[in-house]
Amino acid sequence: MREVVVVGYDDVALMDVAGPVEVFEGAGGYRVRLATVGGGPMRATAGLRVLAEDLADVDGPVDTLLVVGGFGFEAAATDEVLIGHVRRLAAGARRVAGVCTGAWLLAAAGLLDGGRATTHWAFCAKLARLHPTVEVVPNAIFVRHGRITTSAGVTAGIDLSLALVADDHGQDVAREIARWMVVFLQRPGGQSQFSVRSSVPTVRSEGLRVLLDAIAADPTAAWTVADMAHRAAMSTRHLARVFPRQVGLPPAQYVERARVEFATGLLDSGDEALDVVARRSGFGSPETLRRAFQRVIGVSPGGYRSRFRTTG
Repeated sequence: MREVVVVGYDDVALMDVAGPVEVFEGAGGYRVRLATVGGGPMRATAGLRVLAEDLADVDGPVDTLLVVGGFGFEAAATDEVLIGHVRRLAAGARRVAGVCTGAWLLAAAGLLDGGRATTHWAFCAKLARLHPTVEVVPNAIFVRHGRITTSAGVTAGIDLSLALVADDHGQDVAREIARWMVVFLQRPGGQSQFSVRSSVPTVRSEGLRVLLDAIAADPTAAWTVADMAHRAAMSTRHLARVFPRQVGLPPAQYVERARVEFATGLLDSGDEALDVVARRSGFGSPETLRRAFQRVIGVSPGGYRSRFRTTG
């Protein structure tokens, strides 16, 4: 029986607690414990109270230490008693995880120093400023570095927990839990927290807005530079200057990401051969598709399908 200790504090996000607990409980073979400094009722989302035991009563090595997030994270990260317990339990744990702003407590405990981590998109920049020795990966669903895994906010804690269960029991068990929870997709850690289109800041140029919407509507079109310039009602030279400045990526890279996003949908929901997926998503060949997946997501299309496809 693997022991999972979920560390909470006042003003935690209820989903950060409930999502991982449901995953581990559904897998079986885990003893899940929720603990806080002093124990007793813990204040969560909307003022709901959740009973927890005292962290001081949790002794001996634990298998998985999981620190959750919530709007009380900044006060929690300065609580020396709480951080001391996190540091103590992490020292003997097989693995450590932080959901959402739980990463701040791990950073405060010195557990992320020299490593890579992520957190809720709204707090990535501040975490990086406060902890310059931590390489903060913005927008990732979850990030693994050695025995420590951190995730983005809210529902990303489910993705993180499914990945940990898959490590212990295999992908089939994780998929069955996802199916039972009606989680349609186990997202890979490197996948962005946002779609390509929604991750772009508001652009000033009306022509660029028209172009971005057109690419989102049909990412598999040819989209040559000339085609994009025509749709944006500007010259190719002007497009080459304005697009990366306002969008954050060169036009070709943006189109590639949009096509990868489209291809993941085909891989998630169907059994078409990779050459068909490549053709339908605008890449033309499986090799071009493979190179794009490695650049954007960090896994091959076949690896993505085998590990992260839709359950159902």
